[in-house]
Amino acid sequence: MSGEPLLRAIGTLGLAAAIVNITVGGGIFRLPSSVAGSLGAAAPIAYIVCAVAMGLIVLCIADAGSRVSLTGGPYAYVGAALGPYAAFLSGVLLWMLGLFATAAVATVFAASVGQLVPALAPWQPYVLLVTFGFWSLVNMRGVALGARLNAVATVAKLLPLLLIAIGGLFLVRAEHLTVTVWPSAADVARTSLLLVFAFAGVESALVPSGEVRDTARTVPRAIALAMLGITALYIALQVSAQGILGDALGRASTPLADAAGAAFGGWARGLLLVGAAISMFGYLGGMTLSVPRIVFALARDGFLPRALATVHPTHRTPQAAITVQTVFALALAISGTFERLAILANVSALALYLGCAVAAWRLRSTAPAGAAAGARLPLAGVAPFLAVPVILWLLTGMTRGEWIGFGASVAAASVVYVLARAGRADTVAP
Repeated sequence: MSGEPLLRAIGTLGLAAAIVNITVGGGIFRLPSSVAGSLGAAAPIAYIVCAVAMGLIVLCIADAGSRVSLTGGPYAYVGAALGPYAAFLSGVLLWMLGLFATAAVATVFAASVGQLVPALAPWQPYVLLVTFGFWSLVNMRGVALGARLNAVATVAKLLPLLLIAIGGLFLVRAEHLTVTVWPSAADVARTSLLLVFAFAGVESALVPSGEVRDTARTVPRAIALAMLGITALYIALQVSAQGILGDALGRASTPLADAAGAAFGGWARGLLLVGAAISMFGYLGGMTLSVPRIVFALARDGFLPRALATVHPTHRTPQAAITVQTVFALALAISGTFERLAILANVSALALYLGCAVAAWRLRSTAPAGAAAGARLPLAGVAPFLAVPVILWLLTGMTRGEWIGFGASVAAASVVYVLARAGRADTVAP
């Protein structure tokens, strides 16, 4: 698929940096404590399980992404393979995931800025307004500029993490890494479901596929490069923090900063707190680049007002979609009403991944109209058959209330789809 007016300016390193930037967001600065509280010293098991699951999932996404080059990422992949209704649901799931994750991280970012600069603590809404305004203007000026700043933010936030991930390994205590009680499969499933948030990001970073150079080669290479680095970093961080803090890790509110402080002193703790703020700032930039393209894609296909699919004649960016997405995310971040839906972001991600796995199989086996030749990827032929049962197993970690909330969201989206189809039918009727 081709023919979009967007400028193809993102290469392998730029796309890999965007994946790392979005994936290594605010979550990793808190999740080591949550995972250790559930699994103790056995916490790395959940990272390995989640990494294997995500490896299968991203292989499906990469295979589908090498065959469909329209902007919209999984929305475009699922649409090419399974039709407009499945595409619409995947687009809604992708948008929900990106919107609520962006708002969640933005709220934590504002609070972190308030801790670092106490004078700004009462002014968190204005901190959010300036932050969203800055990233919106950057991305309105062009995708290439946004991608370059994302790469800079990625390097800046990874340096403090590497301090504890690498330096901390030399200071761990062996007794803190001894597993006394092995967790049950149900506990691993629930914890892995929580960790999906830490690994999620590929699906959002791939949304601007219509702005990626040589999609068939760039997408799989960028995913492989980013996922290998992310997995190694996460496991090193968990092992270092666990080995330094021991049982105290499960009770820490700022686990990585506390581990750095215990290992290297107060200066290191401050550096990690600054790194967390930079990480979340970069995350917001990456999401401001990617998520508005979902709005653009839905409008392009008639599910939202066509005005949201317009592209600026000079900068070649979907400025109306960027504006609308920014307003929604800013409102949620300031109000904080998204908190009860935070778990639905992870569930939405897994449901989206399930659709991508099925779409990858469909695109490979039937080659529907509009599908490109695709890249040759190892295990791509069997990845969907392995990914689907793994996703279903992870979903067993959901509670009844989460299932009800997710079902209600899908039902509401379905109503919007029916109304949009009816409106288009009335428009074309004689």
